Amino acid sequence: MLLKVSCNAAVAAYAGDQIQSQCRVLGQFPTRPNFPRRRRAVVFSSPVVKAPLVQAVVSEGRASRVETGSGGLADRLRSGGLAEDGLSYKEKFIVRSYEVGINKTATVETIANLLQEVGCNHAQSVGYSTDGFATTTTMRKLHLIWVTARMHIEIYKYPAWSDVVEIETWCQGEGRIGTRRDWIVKDCATGQVIGRATSKWVMMNQDTRRFQKVSDEVRAEHLAFAPRELRLAFPEANNRSLKKISKLEDPAQHSRLGLVPRRADLDMNQHVNNVAYIGWVLESLPQEIIDTHELQAITLDYRRECQHDDVVDSLTSLEPVEESGAVSELQGINGHATATANNQECLNFLHLLRLSRDGLEINRGRTEWRKKPAL
Repeated sequence: MLLKVSCNAAVAAYAGDQIQSQCRVLGQFPTRPNFPRRRRAVVFSSPVVKAPLVQAVVSEGRASRVETGSGGLADRLRSGGLAEDGLSYKEKFIVRSYEVGINKTATVETIANLLQEVGCNHAQSVGYSTDGFATTTTMRKLHLIWVTARMHIEIYKYPAWSDVVEIETWCQGEGRIGTRRDWIVKDCATGQVIGRATSKWVMMNQDTRRFQKVSDEVRAEHLAFAPRELRLAFPEANNRSLKKISKLEDPAQHSRLGLVPRRADLDMNQHVNNVAYIGWVLESLPQEIIDTHELQAITLDYRRECQHDDVVDSLTSLEPVEESGAVSELQGINGHATATANNQECLNFLHLLRLSRDGLEINRGRTEWRKKPAL
């Protein structure tokens, strides 16, 4: 039942105090006050979603605690937040109609965009900058940024339109000049792990564009939000995320030349978005492979930045059999992902993105494709 009251705040507050006072004395609610009703007034009532905005994660030895406060509208509506220990972040997403492709399921670009989104939201939730670089205070003072060095994504089951997925992410140190970010993707309806991903990032000076070692001060800021024990999305020995990508040799079997970045391909930092490279890599894949197979794993090594006025060539060749390792498919055991070998009807390809004008290498990639399931 909806109670409509006068908009006079003083009257409403006084009435509320009187009602509460009488309830404490009499032990029951009194007769409802007869407030004046406003004609032709329409009042809508809807549940309020409350999601606190994390202000800080305070480390105390090997333990951490999350200090929270009320956030803005986006924080209240966003279906995500830090874990209780503050060392990972989870968020739920609904697959939209414009995010599915010809297979009526989410595209790999959609998955990659969601990974990027949850990573950025994680960075915001722990107080990193909101300028797109996810930098700490010291990094901003020294004009340091993170740039992607490698991305590896495995998809075991593509979500369909209107499916809800939950993505968990966390970051950890990776050598002297880098960091890593991992993801686990689950189907919310079943709890099944349907994808995993990992990435490596290196520190670069924004002005000189040179790589730089991670200082102890930056490392302390950054790792304050990292798991205390090593946690990997791909804990298996010799997993595919570690596999070195061989350089594709000319002449390539398939090519798509003269690709030009669109304005929509540029991110908030005026560089070609990492996800755009995935689309360029797939542009040179034969159509018959797209028709009969679906992508199950992709690895990209980022070697050079691409600017808005660059022209790119995409080259693809079937990977030699002797270089192809075992192909993994997910087997869920107590919520953990494990891999088993399965080479039936799977194809592996090597990819190369290069500048058209001088042949300089932009990106080196490897993809694995499985036969599409029967409808």
